[in-house]
Amino acid sequence: MTTAPPQMHLAAHFPGVNNTTVWSDPRAGSQIDFASFEHLARTAERGTFDFFFLAEGLRLREHKGRVHDLDVVGRPDSLTVLSALAAVTDRIGLAATLNATFNEPYELARRLATLDHLSEGRAAWNVVTSPDAFTGENFRRGGYLDPADRYDRAAEFVATARELWDSWTPEGTPRPFRHHGRHFAVEGEFTVPRSPQGRPVVIQAGDSPEGREFAASAADVVFTRHGTLEEGRAFYADVKARLAKYGRSPDELKIMPGVTFVVGDSDADAQEEAAEIRRLQVSPQNAMLALEQVWGRDLSAYDPDGPLPDIDPDPAAALARGRVRHGDPLVVAARWRALAEEKGLSIRQTVIETTSRQSFVGSPRTVAEQLVRFVAAGAADGFILVPHLTPGGLDGFVDRVVPLLRERGAFRAAYTGPTLRSHLRLAEPVWKG
Repeated sequence: MTTAPPQMHLAAHFPGVNNTTVWSDPRAGSQIDFASFEHLARTAERGTFDFFFLAEGLRLREHKGRVHDLDVVGRPDSLTVLSALAAVTDRIGLAATLNATFNEPYELARRLATLDHLSEGRAAWNVVTSPDAFTGENFRRGGYLDPADRYDRAAEFVATARELWDSWTPEGTPRPFRHHGRHFAVEGEFTVPRSPQGRPVVIQAGDSPEGREFAASAADVVFTRHGTLEEGRAFYADVKARLAKYGRSPDELKIMPGVTFVVGDSDADAQEEAAEIRRLQVSPQNAMLALEQVWGRDLSAYDPDGPLPDIDPDPAAALARGRVRHGDPLVVAARWRALAEEKGLSIRQTVIETTSRQSFVGSPRTVAEQLVRFVAAGAADGFILVPHLTPGGLDGFVDRVVPLLRERGAFRAAYTGPTLRSHLRLAEPVWKG
């Protein structure tokens, strides 16, 4: 008797202003025209995906004093876009990335509750924090918070928002609220009734110990960068193990890594296309930008097709503003040098190898099998797919891979409920009065 594979969750990320998108491809469209958002969201809904996911940017990033190339077309407000998408979609969840460092609970809770009503229970909030004073310059409060304080504020922010959402009874009666904590002191009456799914779904993307603890205590979904099978299993086990001390069961938190994909007519075709996509994503200019972000130095005199610099990074310097350095620059540089020496790689080739997301590459059947195996191995509950083309990059996956996942019993054939919580198989929150 063959055991049915576990049911996976799927979501679609609108790539927007990141280096995943191949903007030089003639099929690439606008990342700000509403038609692009509508196309990708409707494609994801046609594939019965759980939700459509938008990133957020509160300031245009800079490199060596100039606006980062990928930001020059602008970064529209997520909630405004999703409110418009609520009118042209029926079932798919609508997830907005919104900052808990430079917003306030009452205002944000009200906007999210409004989206939840407009969409009839399909809203989600990806909670992020801001690490730098550069972003803070756009706000009256300014400055920034240390990592521990950022998560402490975010945890209280989410708790306060939930108090506001729960201040209306399920029968539609408003009750006064009062919250006095370290970061917030608010009281009054909330203006938006309880939504069809109780309250919006909370997504979290932090990976530090503080971020993992925050996810275990407060999130419904985790958006993670851990895409390899080994890293995924370790992250999955670690975060799920933290749930018990908060009185939560493993199925109350869905872990969904962000992944890329390339679907070809054959495995060989897909591998060849994937290699070309990576070359286009990491142009000579992008390779040097990534290198300078690690080194903290102006390296314009170096050839992207030449060897890595023989000088060490400057850990205290930063040529990029609004972008986060991942890890100790000296450690990262040492790892890059070891890889480049082992494989004889140039600067550009090294960046291509070290900065790519986990990708599922192959024929439709191969990609479907890879996804099923990943979930069955306890490395994820599902995936947030990041296409390399905007807005049509998801079409091939929905048309060619999703039917095979359904055939294997690994993914739904139709929506079984109206709300995002029903798609994610999350119980509606119990109103505690």
